[in-house]
Amino acid sequence: MLRPNTFALTALLAALTAVGPLTTDMYLPSLPQIARALGASTAQVQFTISSYLIGFAIGQIVYGPFSDRHGRKPVLLAAVAVYCVATLGCALSTSIEMLIVARLIQAVGGSGGIVLARAIVRDLYSGARAGRELSVMASVMALAPVIAPIIGGTLQTVFGWQATFILLALSGLAGIALIYWLLPETLGKRAEHPVSLGSMLRSYRLVASNRCYLAYVALVALSFAGLFAWISGASFVLQNLYGLSPFRFGFAFAVGSIGYMIGSALAAKLVARYGLDVTAGIGSAANAVGGVGMVVSVAAGVGSAAFIVLPMAVYLAGMGMVLSQGIAGAMSPFPERAGAASSLLGFVQQTTAALCGAVVGVLLGQTAWPLAGAVAAMGCSTFLLWLLTRGVRAQAAAHP
Repeated sequence: MLRPNTFALTALLAALTAVGPLTTDMYLPSLPQIARALGASTAQVQFTISSYLIGFAIGQIVYGPFSDRHGRKPVLLAAVAVYCVATLGCALSTSIEMLIVARLIQAVGGSGGIVLARAIVRDLYSGARAGRELSVMASVMALAPVIAPIIGGTLQTVFGWQATFILLALSGLAGIALIYWLLPETLGKRAEHPVSLGSMLRSYRLVASNRCYLAYVALVALSFAGLFAWISGASFVLQNLYGLSPFRFGFAFAVGSIGYMIGSALAAKLVARYGLDVTAGIGSAANAVGGVGMVVSVAAGVGSAAFIVLPMAVYLAGMGMVLSQGIAGAMSPFPERAGAASSLLGFVQQTTAALCGAVVGVLLGQTAWPLAGAVAAMGCSTFLLWLLTRGVRAQAAAHP
């Protein structure tokens, strides 16, 4: 079994949190081909992203309370098993409706990884130490959105869109083996009462009554929504409007994702010196700068995809700072309800992202404005919210 305070455990937790971006980003280069192969419209294919986010939100609501009662490890194993079965269903889909449903179930299984990885971090660490651990995890898992579209573009070019889902299913099976043999059970004190709708609602009501928690959750949700505006629109904007091939799109998307890697690495260093809140503030400012930069590029009519990708890299660098610190700040007050706090945060985060991504998908046409406008709106809103809620967060820090 892996021990706390080791890079090996951090890497395994990072791999669990990487399930989401891998599952979403790896098949992005295939979206235009899926539309042609299944006879679907752009909006229908985009809904395979939104349905995944909806399933991810639903799954997160239940995993936290169940893991607080039954332990992190058995619940995690069950979640990954559901993910593997649904991923095979995606590969075998013969209609866009079947793919949409399979993606939703795939997300219900895949959401267990990120919820329980965050809960495990809270079991083992707290405060700035938890923020640093989440930042290191984010730095490791930031490789996922960098390499995923490149792998996906290669698989699409050589084998077709189904190959991506087959590879993901095999990866899930490997994950089950690693969890079973290497992951320790970290839950110290199990919840006293059996899981029921009433007990879940009581836990969520207690968590949601904390104003500092709500402030950090809102920061995480708004910043993350900008990412899914990008995920929903990037493949069509960069391939259909800017003429990139699936393979070149994979590299362009990876360049944007490098920003997230840089931001996460910076956050791990900054949080030790300046604390959670200042680090999140720097990140939220980068969100706003990246969003505004993309709007300026579109308004100027620049014909190069680089002027869309580079502002997004700045945005994602900011998100790398906001997410890890926001999650740590939100969960710090709840050592005994880490699962519930993680579940509710994930539900709000994914629901907001799903709505933002769906709006971008519906509005997409022959212009990049829906994408640029959504990224700018989320970035500026994140920075404004950070400014407006500083008093709430400072008061919580003074009276932990």
